[in-house]
Amino acid sequence: TSNMSFEELLELQSQVGTKTYKQLVAGNSPKNQGSRPPIQNACVADKHRPLEMSAKIRVPFLRQVVPISKKVARDPRFDDLSGEYNPEVFDKTYQFLNDIRAKEKELVKKQLKKHRSGEGHEKLQQLLQRMEQQEMAQQERKQQQELHLALKQERRAQAQQGHRPYFLKKSEQRQLALAEKFKELKRSKKLENFLSRKRRRNAGKDRRHLPLSKE
Repeated sequence: TSNMSFEELLELQSQVGTKTYKQLVAGNSPKNQGSRPPIQNACVADKHRPLEMSAKIRVPFLRQVVPISKKVARDPRFDDLSGEYNPEVFDKTYQFLNDIRAKEKELVKKQLKKHRSGEGHEKLQQLLQRMEQQEMAQQERKQQQELHLALKQERRAQAQQGHRPYFLKKSEQRQLALAEKFKELKRSKKLENFLSRKRRRNAGKDRRHLPLSKE
């Protein structure tokens, strides 16, 4: 188009249209003839590069720069990583705690003798009662474990002799445990105190269910 006259250019524009005419003129220009297509940048963005924040958004004062793993609370009582609970192994491992509890109980008794009355006497009395209740509960749990172990050994002996082992019901196991408890209380001469507390507790329950007297 550089060698064409002005009249020829106008005629060409009217024939092909203004848009096509401009493309033809731009394509024949010396700048476009010597230019090369732009080369794309072959560098790939690194995924570990710092996060680019937009200048249009205000950067918060506290922001998470490095991802931090969330800490999960773990309760060893309900976690499989702590292993399976075995009462026999637990009692053998922490047998020394019984000696510590016995020493603490003797210390409380000595302090109770010094404080004959007052608020300190009541607190020490409550503490001593709580210790005795914990001791009784531990002894009862130990007796149940011994009874369970004896029944297990008996079933194993029956199986070795060729007999079919008999599994006691829960009600029968409770009756056996209660019988063993009565034997232990009778042996330690605490049966009367236990029965008197039991009667008072039952009397309180019966009194609670009685109808109210009309005035």
